[in-house]
Amino acid sequence: MKELRILTYPDERLKIPSLEVVEFDKDLRQFVKRLEEVMRNSPACVGIASPQVGVHKRIILVDTSSSKHKENKLSHGFMVLINPRITKAEGELIVREGCLSVPEYTGNIKRYYWIRVEAQNLYGEPMEFETEGFEAVVLQHEIDHLDGKLFIERLVSPKDLFRRKVYK
Repeated sequence: MKELRILTYPDERLKIPSLEVVEFDKDLRQFVKRLEEVMRNSPACVGIASPQVGVHKRIILVDTSSSKHKENKLSHGFMVLINPRITKAEGELIVREGCLSVPEYTGNIKRYYWIRVEAQNLYGEPMEFETEGFEAVVLQHEIDHLDGKLFIERLVSPKDLFRRKVYK
C-alpha cells in the first residue's frame, strides 16, 4: 500500500473540492486508519482532512482533547466525520492557525465561535453535534480543506501571515 504523504502549498491538488462519500465499506475504514496514523505521527496535530493526502473525499479526523489552547473549553475527543457540514454558526473569534499543508506559516483567521455540525460516522449513520471555541475552529479549518480552501485564503489582513518560528 502506498504511503500517505501530506501535500503542501502551493500544490494545486489542495484546491480541488472533495466528493461526498457514498460507500461505507472496509476500504473506507482502512483508509481512515491510515489517515489517523498520519495525524498521530504529526506533532501537535489536532485535525486532518483527506485532501491533505491527495484523496478528494469528504473525510476529516479531529481530536482536540490534548490541546492546551486557551479556547479549548469543549472537546468531543477523537472524531471521524464523513461528509461533514456546518448547519448553523454564531459568534466570532480571531485565532492563530497553522496547518500541515502550509508548514512554514501561521496566520490570524476569523472563525465562528460556535457551530452545529451534521455528518456521518464510519458506518454511514447520521450524527449531529454542537461545539465551540477551539474545537469549532479546528472543524471549520478541516471542512475548508474539503472545499479546496486553505487558511491563508482567510487571513484577517495580509499583515496577519507570520513565518513559523523554528526552535533549536
